[in-house]
This record gives sequence, structure tokens and C-alpha cells, in this order.
Amino acid sequence: MRRIVVGVHGSLGSLQALRYAAGQARERAVPLVPVISWIPPGGDLAERGHPSPYLRQVWHDAARQRLLAAFEAGLGGIPRDLQVDLCVARGEPGPALVDIAAEPGDLLVIGTGRRSLIGRALRKSVGRYCLAHAKCPVLAVPPSALMDEMGRGLRPWGLRRHRALVPDIPELPGT
Repeated sequence: MRRIVVGVHGSLGSLQALRYAAGQARERAVPLVPVISWIPPGGDLAERGHPSPYLRQVWHDAARQRLLAAFEAGLGGIPRDLQVDLCVARGEPGPALVDIAAEPGDLLVIGTGRRSLIGRALRKSVGRYCLAHAKCPVLAVPPSALMDEMGRGLRPWGLRRHRALVPDIPELPGT
């Protein structure tokens, strides 16, 4: 393995993938390449009609700040014991990750997470795109149990799963 490329954008699933990728990079003593992608507001077509180098730089810098914020949230900052090559790419996340993780010996790590039916219908799946188009191994990291619970959000009491407040006590033999 030559390097580990991980998609990061700040969601709970991508933070879990970042933590896993950092652990793998540390264990294998290879560089970690966290990637965040950005698209101009209104899309590329709108931006090409009225290009602005200043705004492109602002959007690029904002994406880099989101990447650094994800490191703070997921790992408490950029690890000093790893070689980390931050990558800010312009374009859709799936194609950007596949293009960057195209060298021999790369491992692409992506996060997965819960998506509602509406979310699946309206947004493209980066994970599916990477699995279908990547030229290197792709590792999909599921969310942790805590993240899964947090991702469900606040629900009315009647819709929550209720657990007993008293711990289960096993029966003693002979009773």
C-alpha cells in the first residue's frame, strides 16, 4: 500500500472514515491524503458564465477550512505522527475521489451513513460512485453505534425505543 485516500466533508460518517483511515495510515506507515471537494454555488455552468478568480479562491479557502474543521472534530487536529497531504479538489465528490485515488497502491476510504428515502432520491451516492468507478480497493466504513444513534435526531417520546430502567438480573440456579 502506497497511500490512503479518504473522503472528508464533516458529516458523522466521513469523520468515522477519517478516524479509521488515520489509524490505518499510522499502522502501515503510509501517507494519509484527506480529500474535500467543492462546487461553486449555482454549479460549474453558472460560474463559467461569469468567472471570478477572487470568488474561486474564496470557495477553495472555505473548503480547506471545512477540511481542517473536520480534523479538529474527528481527531482533535492534524496528527503530528502522520504524513498528511491535504487535498482540496474542485468538482463532484465521487469523481474527485476516484481521480485522486487512481495510482497503484492506493486505498480509498469512504464513510457511509443513514440516509432517508428522500435523501437517497434527491442526492447522488458518493459511495456507490466510488465502488463502481474506482481503480483501487475501496473500503466503506459504517458509522459507529453512537453516531448511528446521534444521527437519528430528536424524536417524540412515543416513537423512541424504550429500554428498561432496571438492569436485567439473571435468575439464580435452584430458585
